[in-house]
Amino acid sequence: MRHDDGAPGFVGRRREVARLVQALRAVPAVVLVEGDAGVGKSALVGRALAEAEVPGERVLTGRCHPVAEPSPYGPLLDALRRGRPVLAGVAEMPPSAGALRTWLPDLADLLPEGTAGAAADERYRLTQGLQALLGALGEVVLLVEDAQWADRATRELLLLLARDPHPGLSLVVTYRPEELPDGVPVLGTAYRCPPGVSGGLLRIEPLDEAEVLELARTVLGTGTGTGTGTNTGGAAGPAAAPASSAGVAAGVGLGAGPGTVPAVARLLYERSGGLPAAIVEDLAALQEDGRQTDPVAFLSGAKLARGLRDAVAERLAALGAEARAVVETVAVLEEPAGEGLIAEVSALPAEQVSPGLVEALRAGVLSEPEPARYAFRWEPARQVAYRRIPGPTRSALHRRAIDALRTGRPQPLARIAAHTRALGDRDAWQQAAEAAADQAVEQGDTAVAGPLLRELLAETDLAPERRGRAARALSGLAANAAYDAASTEVLADIIADPRLPVADRGEVRLTLGLRVAVQGGDRAGFALIEQAADELIAERPARAARALVALAMNERDGAGAAVRERMAKAAAALESEPDEEVAAAYRATRLTFQAREGDPELWPELDRLPRDASSPELVRQTTRALFNVGDIAMETGHDQRAGRLLVESRALARQAAISYLECYSRIALLRLDGLAGRWQGLEERFETIGTEYPDVAMARVERAMLFGRMAASRGRLAVARAEFESAARYGERESQVTTAIRAAAGLGAVELVERGAEAAAAVLAPAVATLRQAGAWARAGELLPIAVEAVRGVGDEGAARHLTEEAAEAIDGADAPAAHAGLALARGVLLEGTDSCGAIESYREARDAWRGIGRPYEVAKAEERLARALADRDPQTAAERLAAAEATYTTLGAASDAARCQHVRRDLGLGRMASPGRRGYGEALSPRERQVAELVGQGVSNQDIAQALFLSPRTVEHHVASVLRKLGVGRKDVAEALAETES
Repeated sequence: MRHDDGAPGFVGRRREVARLVQALRAVPAVVLVEGDAGVGKSALVGRALAEAEVPGERVLTGRCHPVAEPSPYGPLLDALRRGRPVLAGVAEMPPSAGALRTWLPDLADLLPEGTAGAAADERYRLTQGLQALLGALGEVVLLVEDAQWADRATRELLLLLARDPHPGLSLVVTYRPEELPDGVPVLGTAYRCPPGVSGGLLRIEPLDEAEVLELARTVLGTGTGTGTGTNTGGAAGPAAAPASSAGVAAGVGLGAGPGTVPAVARLLYERSGGLPAAIVEDLAALQEDGRQTDPVAFLSGAKLARGLRDAVAERLAALGAEARAVVETVAVLEEPAGEGLIAEVSALPAEQVSPGLVEALRAGVLSEPEPARYAFRWEPARQVAYRRIPGPTRSALHRRAIDALRTGRPQPLARIAAHTRALGDRDAWQQAAEAAADQAVEQGDTAVAGPLLRELLAETDLAPERRGRAARALSGLAANAAYDAASTEVLADIIADPRLPVADRGEVRLTLGLRVAVQGGDRAGFALIEQAADELIAERPARAARALVALAMNERDGAGAAVRERMAKAAAALESEPDEEVAAAYRATRLTFQAREGDPELWPELDRLPRDASSPELVRQTTRALFNVGDIAMETGHDQRAGRLLVESRALARQAAISYLECYSRIALLRLDGLAGRWQGLEERFETIGTEYPDVAMARVERAMLFGRMAASRGRLAVARAEFESAARYGERESQVTTAIRAAAGLGAVELVERGAEAAAAVLAPAVATLRQAGAWARAGELLPIAVEAVRGVGDEGAARHLTEEAAEAIDGADAPAAHAGLALARGVLLEGTDSCGAIESYREARDAWRGIGRPYEVAKAEERLARALADRDPQTAAERLAAAEATYTTLGAASDAARCQHVRRDLGLGRMASPGRRGYGEALSPRERQVAELVGQGVSNQDIAQALFLSPRTVEHHVASVLRKLGVGRKDVAEALAETES
């Protein structure tokens, strides 16, 4: 029987569920589950009961109700009535249970005859009868819900049961702590968990924003915003949607495109304060609205969840006049405020403010987020309270708030602008908003300045001069910000405004083009940049030079041939209008070109970049150069240098508030960790940064590339294919060729394993053509070996030889260790079967080169090829090299690659690795069982596990059964159980 109400979408809160499950399995137990209304206490308890596999008939549930005079012992008696199925099987009932006959007439036929006693003994006999009945029932769960509404008699009886529970009892009590009478603990101040009793207090907090995102992904099912076509699911906080919300996935998910779910999740969090009940209500409303409506637009205009509104209204109605006035003032002030400001804005006498605050705090309406500062516990509750304030009262509060805030130094202009807008005076608000935005820009507070400027530009009657100033200001902010769709749409709207002067439009168009092409990863942005150059050249040649420099970065569509011409035009424009900042952009771009070509003269030039310039734009261009060169250094194989440059670019970007470059540097450093073999936790770290920057294309593509490589190494070829195909689609749009080349290399390797050389060659041919067109040979370390193998595999020895020779000539003299390592590996592939000595030497060269670069996975691949080449000439050395490769694969978690080494060893007759002898593992997992368990935990089927580990399906079935038995879990819980054994 299910205990979670049949609710789909319960995800996460594994720690809380695990604690409760542990208590339920270690009777006797007393667990107090506390949390706010709608936080998901009942859902969590239901989930734990299901996971603990407690039979439904052994869960005795009683609920308390918010009535003025609750019946004594009502919830306990209700719970006992549900015990009839179990009670019917009890052979002998203690005589003292007969005292319950008058309280439980429905069970009288199953209870012994009662014994007479004095009325004064009634409570004692009831207690003894209850304990006797529970003891006779054996192992049962007594679940009392909403104990904040329990009568005194029930709470006292619960205390007695909790202090001396019988051996088979699990007592679970849920309640809202803020609604307990007089703030007294639910079981009284005297209760302490007795020795030998498991459980304790379990506090359930609202979901955080990341958890709401995961819940939305689970319920909506599509549009995760990763752009990779995969749904990670399952890592978020708890919540259980009611059975009716099962239709949400069908109604909303089908219409949710990439990026929609993160946007919906942000709105859900803002509207709910993280309360699952409110989130589920919003999701149900989306389903009822149908899939034609944009879910973001629907939620933005919808009322807050009725359950949330009703709960807040109920608490507000219970407040006295002073507390209500204080609460209304805090709702208008919006930010945490002290007693002095509350008194001034509310116009209450000072001696009335303190009692009003105390009452509001005790009622759970307000909280104290920082010492002597008071605010609503959740923003949605503030919104409900604000909307309930009568209009004239609300306006008076806003006017007094403006007067009070103007006395501050410096004046909080953004807050003053917000209060001005609330009064409905549009002219005054526009003036205040512009002043506030200017202040925020000066203070470097882009989070405040950006929304203010966007709101200003949305005004239809904004004066042209003010519109131009706001447009330029927002454009300046966007230049440094991480890519987001909202700002990009605003910039597009701005340049469509015919009232904007041509040069101003060119400035904004340049920023928009850079965001689309560079940060958005879509080379369609270069058309905007080219148009911006034309709009700027007459009045602002230096800014036109900046556009020309940006155009030179495009490697696609034949633009590479025009690089010198555009850089020359940019230099000429700078001569006519010298500009130190644009000159810095010119220099950063030239350094990027040097890095692409593997120019050994690059490094001294890089050291001369100004790191401590006073101009923000100079710092930005230095940071850009450091990032670009660091990122390309990974492609060319200077991994140590790349790490230093990227750490420096990240620090400079953070210091200068250049969020997009900080984001890019963080992503590149994650990729560097992957190349260095630091795979542990990388998936989670990529998920985190993807959630933080949902619109940044680079986060999605690097995540896809990493996940594809890891999936392939673990034998999950279908997943790897999907990830590499996703990255390839992005690579087709991007102006740089590197992503397309890397994605093709990954996809080609998958095709080679799964479908053969012909399919791989078809994938790789366009990438090789792109490589030639862009002259990107210094970045061909990944592509070259797999391309040579595929071409040779289809029998075209001449093309394979030509490609190798062409690459060798192109990178001769280039400072590109990865390209040289890839070339050595490609030569080994080319020489296999015709010149074994040459192949062996090439593989050794590749292995040593990759080891010098610091990429263990590439080292292992070269070792594996070397072992195959050595097998006939030197079996002992071959076995050692193969063992080294297998050990590296195992350390990395590349289970399929490690299994392939074992398979190769058997095929080539190289014998087993040196071992102290076969050992028994008892109840611990053997190495092979651990490999199988890791794949099971990733959701891989038995058939795919067999393919990945080169085992028969019957052997896999045996290993899976052994894993499940040893871990003591079902298949869906293997990942969590495995993590617990490792910790």
